[in-house]
Amino acid sequence: MTIDNKLENLFLNVSSRAALSSYRLVGKKDKIAADKAAVDTMRNELNKINMKGKIVIGEGELDEAPMLFIGEKLGTNKGPELDIAVDPLEGTNFAANNLPGALSVISVANKNNLFNAPETYMDKISVNLSDPNIVDLDYPIKKNIFNLAEYKNKKPENLTVCILDRPRHKEIINELKKLNVKIKLITDGDVSGALLVTDKKYGVDLFLGIGGGPEGVLAASALDAFECNFQGRFLFKTEKDKERASKMGIKDFEKKYELNEIVSGDSIFCATGITSGDLVKGIKIEEDEFISETLITHKSSGLKKIIKIKQKI
Repeated sequence: MTIDNKLENLFLNVSSRAALSSYRLVGKKDKIAADKAAVDTMRNELNKINMKGKIVIGEGELDEAPMLFIGEKLGTNKGPELDIAVDPLEGTNFAANNLPGALSVISVANKNNLFNAPETYMDKISVNLSDPNIVDLDYPIKKNIFNLAEYKNKKPENLTVCILDRPRHKEIINELKKLNVKIKLITDGDVSGALLVTDKKYGVDLFLGIGGGPEGVLAASALDAFECNFQGRFLFKTEKDKERASKMGIKDFEKKYELNEIVSGDSIFCATGITSGDLVKGIKIEEDEFISETLITHKSSGLKKIIKIKQKI
């Protein structure tokens, strides 16, 4: 079952309005306030849409953020039943410190078609290949790099790998250095990091490493429209994490999820720039209007492009 094309512009409006609200607090050194502004606007705009919406991936405990909480019902309670995943402000530090790459992100699918991801970490990998088995979460780094280099007819030193700059990735980064691979380190924002594989213009061949589980699901929605490969495995460090995951229906804590298990069926994805980054440009205000750039995808309609719009504030 596909999602009505008319909803594309409505969700584009949701992410662009949330981005505008957060933009007003860019550089104010208050990531909680910048996040809350995006959350409040996103909730307000979602409640105007004719749908029976339900948050399956919300804000939460990892960021100690104001929440659009899991299970929250949104919309007018008329129209299609939709699952909604949100990250109203992806890159809270970017916004607070006026750094590049802050985004407002939302993904929507028909009921039960978006994975109900727990608020925990996920080991993930994304690559722009339709062929399976070239790159795999379970392969050693060396095998993934050599396989990808052979497939793309490149030398390993001509491949670029994007990874979050975190102490937990020290061994992976050292391995990549030994292989003489180009490394693109990002400080935050692993939704956009995973999406840099979608187009040659970004110059990224592979994204990997441990980041947020909810962000993995959001990225998978867009990667699906680009026919990219994505795999993820949740990392449950405590019994409390496992207990929460069990309540969400996760039985195998070691399971490696393929993209079609994370996003099944049709989905719409929107990521609007708050501050300009690799993916899209940030908000620009001109008198009583604002200009926004949004990467929007809709799997069933084949839509996957960056849309620039000017709206009244």
